[in-house]
Amino acid sequence: MNQRSYTIGLVMLIFFVFAYISNLLGPIIPDAINDFKISGTLAGLLPFSFFAAYGLMSIPAGYLLEKYNERIILTAAFFLIFIGAVLFVLFPGYLVYMLSLFIIGSGIAALQVVVNPLLRVAAGGEHYAFFSVLSTVMYGLASYLIPGTYTYMVKSIKDKTDSKGIVIDFLSKHVPENLIWVSLYWLFAFIAVVMMVIVYFSKYPKVELQEDEKVGAIETFKLLFKNKYVWLYFIGIFAYVGSEQGIANWISQFLFEYHGMDPLTQGAQAISWYWALMAIGCLLGLVLLKILDSRIVLIIFTSAAIISLTFALLSGPYVSLYAFSLMGFFLSVMWGIILSLALNSIKEHHGAFTSILLTAIVGGAFIPFIIGILSDLFSLKIGMMLLYITLGYMFSIGFWANPLIKNKTLIKRKE
Repeated sequence: MNQRSYTIGLVMLIFFVFAYISNLLGPIIPDAINDFKISGTLAGLLPFSFFAAYGLMSIPAGYLLEKYNERIILTAAFFLIFIGAVLFVLFPGYLVYMLSLFIIGSGIAALQVVVNPLLRVAAGGEHYAFFSVLSTVMYGLASYLIPGTYTYMVKSIKDKTDSKGIVIDFLSKHVPENLIWVSLYWLFAFIAVVMMVIVYFSKYPKVELQEDEKVGAIETFKLLFKNKYVWLYFIGIFAYVGSEQGIANWISQFLFEYHGMDPLTQGAQAISWYWALMAIGCLLGLVLLKILDSRIVLIIFTSAAIISLTFALLSGPYVSLYAFSLMGFFLSVMWGIILSLALNSIKEHHGAFTSILLTAIVGGAFIPFIIGILSDLFSLKIGMMLLYITLGYMFSIGFWANPLIKNKTLIKRKE
């Protein structure tokens, strides 16, 4: 295997791993509420802890990447994930879990900053778009698998009838009986150690950060903050990540609370299909973006997402389950379209602008948290209606966006 192929494979593996670790929260929210005896508001603080770190660390991680090499940043990132996971398995409790998620989120943020420039260099400019989509598919695949892993491990550890193998037998003896799902964090700690070894001993191509990958100076940020479109697209990314995580983190609890569905089986299955359909939607989105203006695609998919959310919240058990899963398909194109519209709406300082947009990932912290607060004050159904606001904002982008460069389509537009 040549250096180029190895590096691409490594980046795909990293995308898979950080998605696998990042998206456990959705399946375990019902367990956390039950086992820690916490309210919806406190449950909402769990994704808040993770995504607050993710958002806040994006700009600092960019500065560190300009100072240190990829090997150091990647190794340090997986070390943080290891520390966060081990901290929780040794001291399983609600407050420690929040701290653990913040540490893990910081590591994930550092990974995100490193892998994109690394992929660009390894793949080459002409293949970068293809492998970027492939990385999204890998992310979706890992997110699809983690609920199944959760179901398998919890069921296997609960079943005391016979031996389930060395790993399950070990976990059975080292996790509290009332917190069996903590076993997943033993798995994450092991994965983090393996990845530390892999990334430390790997060879990397020389990466020269392009202008749109550099963070930029303080003066640049001050200049950008005076541009209204910077704020408008910041809100757009905030709304997207908030919608994505607001759905993923509360699907299982909603199906349990309103339809009596088992979080360990049906709830986990709904989340799996949510992420799988998101990956499939990305592939269809690529085709549509070759035919239609990206703003039209955004309007179509956000409209469909709003309709699907309505069926999910107001229908019977199985329509609700399928409608929630289908939300992943409709959300799939929104991140890429909003990000590209944003970057194509300003002439310069794309690196600093990208860092600002990545900071908007804190939407994944605030929206699930606010849903939790509203669920305590009113009901979870009313709380999840907050998503109409975030989806509605993304819908509006399709009308007011006016990028300097529009996506190239097979059908010529009338200008």
